[in-house]
Amino acid sequence: MKKTLIIVTHPDINNSVINKKWVNELEKFPERFHVHQLHQVYPDQQFDIAAEQKLVEEHDHIIFQFPYYWYYGPALLKKWLDEVLTHGWAYGSSSGFKFRGKKVALAISLGLKEEHLQRGTPLKFNIKDLTTPYEALFDWIKADYQPLFAYYGMTFEPSEEWIERSVPLYLDFLDRFNSENDDRNV
Repeated sequence: MKKTLIIVTHPDINNSVINKKWVNELEKFPERFHVHQLHQVYPDQQFDIAAEQKLVEEHDHIIFQFPYYWYYGPALLKKWLDEVLTHGWAYGSSSGFKFRGKKVALAISLGLKEEHLQRGTPLKFNIKDLTTPYEALFDWIKADYQPLFAYYGMTFEPSEEWIERSVPLYLDFLDRFNSENDDRNV
């Protein structure tokens, strides 16, 4: 099994409930996961573009983990995408498309319950609709975009049991995502 790069973007990981729990669990398996926390590595939000690109080039499986709010991810993730996915590296006729064929997926936590994010509800859209820009972006750079992992309900005062239940679900998702011979949708 290849090591998976987990790019974590959380503006306040120390006060996080779910994302902090996930990071702590992932760090128990350094042979399987390279956890890369953007806010910790770049507190000044000034990326070392060459280092970020090299890190991507060293991994064939990449997860973008973040809390989903205001219909998108944290601002630092958008900045990372804008600055690291440069013309001539990630896209463009002479780029070599450095994401080409890399398996990519999102792992997101949401405040809403899953039933709130359905067509026909007051919010109008489901999670697939709301994450289509990510799918379009990764398609543009020729990555192998995979179905996402979503854990819902953060704003409904989750119990410790609810938090703990997310861990094996996330790890199972990652196992299926990393399986070289698994053609099932995860």
